Amino acid sequence: MASILCIAKNYRFYGRKRIVLTENSDNLDKNLLDNSHCFGNISRATRKRAQAALLEYLHLTRSIPFTDAENMSVNSPHFLGKLLQKVDIETDIGESVARFLRYHPINEFEPFFESLGLKPYEYIPLLPRDMMFLSDDELLLDNYYVLCNYGIPRNKIGRIYKEATEIFRYDYGVLAFKLQAYEQLGISQSFTGRVVACSPYLLIGDVNVEFMKVLNMLRKGRLEFSWIEEHLSENSYNWSRMLSILNLFRCSGYSEEQLHSLISRHPMILFEGSGDKTLCLIVFLFKFGYSMNQICSIFPQFSNMQVGEFVSNLRKCFLFLTEIQMEENEIGKIVRSYPLLLGSCTLKRANTVVVTLNVGKRRLCKIIQDNPQEMKKWVIGSKIERLSNIGEQLKSKMLKAKFLLDVGLVDNPSKLENALKVVRGRGTELQERFDCIMRAGLDRKDVCRMVKVSPQILNQKKEVLEEKIDFLVNGLGYPISEMIRFPEYLNYTTQRVKLRLEMYKWLKAQGTGPLLSMSTVIACTEDYFVRQHVERHPQGLKVWQKLKEKNSLY
Repeated sequence: MASILCIAKNYRFYGRKRIVLTENSDNLDKNLLDNSHCFGNISRATRKRAQAALLEYLHLTRSIPFTDAENMSVNSPHFLGKLLQKVDIETDIGESVARFLRYHPINEFEPFFESLGLKPYEYIPLLPRDMMFLSDDELLLDNYYVLCNYGIPRNKIGRIYKEATEIFRYDYGVLAFKLQAYEQLGISQSFTGRVVACSPYLLIGDVNVEFMKVLNMLRKGRLEFSWIEEHLSENSYNWSRMLSILNLFRCSGYSEEQLHSLISRHPMILFEGSGDKTLCLIVFLFKFGYSMNQICSIFPQFSNMQVGEFVSNLRKCFLFLTEIQMEENEIGKIVRSYPLLLGSCTLKRANTVVVTLNVGKRRLCKIIQDNPQEMKKWVIGSKIERLSNIGEQLKSKMLKAKFLLDVGLVDNPSKLENALKVVRGRGTELQERFDCIMRAGLDRKDVCRMVKVSPQILNQKKEVLEEKIDFLVNGLGYPISEMIRFPEYLNYTTQRVKLRLEMYKWLKAQGTGPLLSMSTVIACTEDYFVRQHVERHPQGLKVWQKLKEKNSLY
């Protein structure tokens, strides 16, 4: 009954004299500006008066301590914006908000959680189902005040609630005892508060062993709490993984002095992603045959860039080399020999470099293999100068001319220019296609004779030639020697050959097809073939159309 009377003593709907915002007044204008998207076209003055009315309601009507009420009114823009949608803002906004709150009690957990740094989508699932007044959850408030009094900023407490809600269910005195347990191990209050804000799970269960081991290892290397706190960000930390990173370096032969030197110069090795990026780098280099000792020798040479950026650049360079079709063993050589170069270059896309340099992928591979430092010129933000292709084109033309002379396609140098125009492809490609035909079972002199008769057969890719030769032998049942008599066969599509020969086979079966060679059946124009052969049979055109549809030639 006494507690009821105590509350009744301060109960009032709103005071005659408006409460002035004090504790957060300096940051009020900035807060309103930063969260202006929550209020639409509502003026800043209107928002201020609405905040004052909400503060008055929370403090005077609901008896919430002034500091907490002010924090809730100033730092809950989404809740306030939703409240303003329910009142008449054209009249005295303070009176409108006060009148609304008088008859429509709010769920106080909403502005409370938002003022602790949580967004609506974060705190809505956390709202109690059976309570709407803060005073109904005494354990929550007690543990909240323990954290506040410990020096943890209110806007950081929301994250603690989200990631370790069970902390706020501790019985009276338990949370304070857990915080003191860390202090008794030699950790200052400010450092404990900073770490707890980053890693709330440290307050669950007993003192976190991995956390203490990491601190002890760093302290042995003469890295003080102030230095560690300086390099802590607001990210969550996995102290178990960080301990694994430190142990990995220790097992690789690092002394305490060397480890201190490495971490003090490059703290991101440990603190960036709790060492996750460092592990990614180690695994990546392992795949290319690095030993742990070799990997450890790389870290002291790090520049000031973050480990995550280094790993990202390394991967992008690997993909770059893959996209320009560099051989796997050559990629491995470059990664093993130039890891620091690759990790410090944020390369442009492979296609962009190829087009801008005006080179083919093969030549680009050769440029990189000859001098990997060239890649520094292709980083994002740099201007790439186009390379001259005159020397490369001349070399390619000379190889092509040598090939044509070797196979006897031209016997007079004066005819070489015309031959170069007829046969398309680099010298190496032409030789590859020539060898493909020979491997089918023909002598070199026979293939040379075929090329003289029909040079265009070398304009096709090796895979296409292999497919056509296979169809001739295994699909149609002709001997390979048929190509010597009719090399032009390789110039026609497989669909055309199949259509003509199927039609010719049908005509012979009907007794209307004269004996014809393959060259006669395939090489003549379609009009001539239809007129001279297909139309000789009454059903010829009908069968011809069916065969065309079947082969999907047109």
